[in-house]
Formats: sequence, C-alpha cells, structure tokens
Amino acid sequence: MPNEETGWKHALFEYVNLINEAALQTDTRKLHDFPDREHRERLTRRLILASDGEAKRIAKPVRNEMRARIERYRANRDEVIADVSIHLVRTMEQRSQPWMEERVERERVRFVRTGKHWRLGSVKPLALELAAEASYFVEDDVQDPWDGERKAAIPSTPYINPQALYGFKSRVYAGSSTENEYGYGYGVSRRGTPYLREEAVTYAERWWNEPNPAYENFEVNCTNYVSQCLFAGGAPMNYTGSRPSGWWYKGYSNKEEMWSFSWAVANSLKHYLGNPRTFGIRAVAVSSPDMLTLGDVICYDWEGNGRVGHNTIVTAFTPDGMPLVNANTVSSRHRYWDYKDSYAWTDNTRYHFYHIADEF
Repeated sequence: MPNEETGWKHALFEYVNLINEAALQTDTRKLHDFPDREHRERLTRRLILASDGEAKRIAKPVRNEMRARIERYRANRDEVIADVSIHLVRTMEQRSQPWMEERVERERVRFVRTGKHWRLGSVKPLALELAAEASYFVEDDVQDPWDGERKAAIPSTPYINPQALYGFKSRVYAGSSTENEYGYGYGVSRRGTPYLREEAVTYAERWWNEPNPAYENFEVNCTNYVSQCLFAGGAPMNYTGSRPSGWWYKGYSNKEEMWSFSWAVANSLKHYLGNPRTFGIRAVAVSSPDMLTLGDVICYDWEGNGRVGHNTIVTAFTPDGMPLVNANTVSSRHRYWDYKDSYAWTDNTRYHFYHIADEF
C-alpha cells in the first residue's frame, strides 16, 4: 500500500493505466471520470480520431504498453507537481501483419492530497507539434535559397561534425582537399551524388528519442532532426553564411550556434524543398502519401493557413503501403503519417508531400 508521502506515485500509475486501457480498447467511456476537463476532452478527441482512422484502413491495436518516467517533481504537504515522460509502445496489425510504433509524450501532472489520499488534479502537455518555432526565430524575410550564390555553378558544401553521422564518414569529393579549422573537410558536391535513403533512415532510427550531442537540440526540434536525417543520407549543404538563405548547419561560431532557417524552422524547410534548383538538395512535390519512399519528407500545415508547423521523415510503411514516420518534439517512431493522434491536428490540416531526389 502506498504511504501518505508516496501516494501520488500510485495516483500517477493509475492515470497511465487508465489512458493505456482506453487507447487499447478504444473506449472513451473510461475517460468519463477524468478530473481535468480540458485534458479529458483532448484525450477523448484524439482517441476518436485515431480509432476512426484505424477503422477506415482496417488496422487495429493488438497491444499497448505505457511506461512513465518521472523527470523531476516539486512537492509540499498537499500538492505535487511532476514532469513526466510517458513512453508508448503500440503494436498495430493490418492484413494479419503487425508493426510497432513508439511515441514519447512529456506532461506536467499535478496531484493534490485529500486527507490521506492523493488524486490527480490536472495535466498539461509539455511538448506540442505546433508552429511554436516562430516564437524562437525571426524568419519573415526568407530569401531565395540561392540568393548570394548565383555565380557559383557548383555550390560550396561544408561537411561539419562528421562524427555526427552515426558511423558515416565525412565525404570530401574529388578535386577538393580543403579542411576547416577543426580538420573537417569542405567538399564540393558533384552532380550524381546519390541520396542514401537507408542511411537517412538508419540515422532517424538511432536518434529519434535522444538528441545527437553533435548538434544543438531545440525545444521545438522536429525540423532540426529531419535536416540531420537528410544530411546523414548524403544531402549536400548549401552553405551561404546567411540564415535566410541556403540549407546549412555550421555549429558554434563566436559562442553562437549557426544554422540556416531552412535547417531548423518547419515553414522554411518546406519552402526550401519546394523551390526548384539545379544543384544541392532537391525535392518534387507529390500529390499523395502512397507516392513517397523511404527518406522522403511530410510537412504539416495544422490550420490550413499556408504555414507549416511540423515536419517528419518517412522510415517505414504499413502492410498496405502507407508511410510511417519518425519525428522529434514529440519523439515518434513509425507513427502513422496522418498524425490524427496529435493534439495539434485540426479539421483544417493540410499536408505537403516531398519526394527527395535520388541524386543531387
């Protein structure tokens, strides 16, 4: 039996068990007595959208497991506020073939004491797949991706932090042996450089749930993560030194992390991928998700207002050939592409599908 001091941990266990059972059984009635009305409505809406989608594609959950980890907490006699990460491992089945998806959600959970007992008071999500990036970065004056580089027939490509590539070696192309001050090679991207989709996916699988220490980790990290995956697959940087142009990550310079908007800001990467070019990373917009392949990118415009707030990378497929994606911010692995299980999803959500070129 939990004692008076640790009883809130038992209340946390009961909360996680409740939402796990509701998700596995797709039963919103289990949420009826949930004390936090706002969070109850969030959970109910998500459960209905997810279950409706699964019914349409004839898929079903066969196993749900949720593990909670207390990151930190603050306690007094009558109240505990805890930051908790909840790791969902879910086995889905379609056409008698299973696949497993994972997601880690972070929440701030408040518990209150009533007599000798603790109960759940409120729940606030700590990470949302929204366009919060705009509050961190000023990107209103994003220039043409090749602005300032028009005289260069072949754009300069710095390969920074080669050890960030999870075992991939830094590539310095023929005709270039220049090294920067750290000894890392600056190469020139030659036309015909292949996009190594499997290597992009391998990187996405390695770093989906922890930040690569070779890069800055943003509070809203989805686009930084996707850019790292593309780079790991061989996509060449276009280093301009100007944040509104090119697609690049330089690392620390004068005690400041340096990167282009297109590297780290969701809406900017969408514009960069959608802008035709002769050299460097190139992509073609396609009309439906079943036209995508491994290592391709999906951009999410939650409100349908033309501004993208989230990006993912394709890492697997369902038995009927629809994309499963990896992402950051809410760390996700093999998540169904439509994201109707996201609190950010709305009826106005629009998607942009980009097939990355097979060679650069």
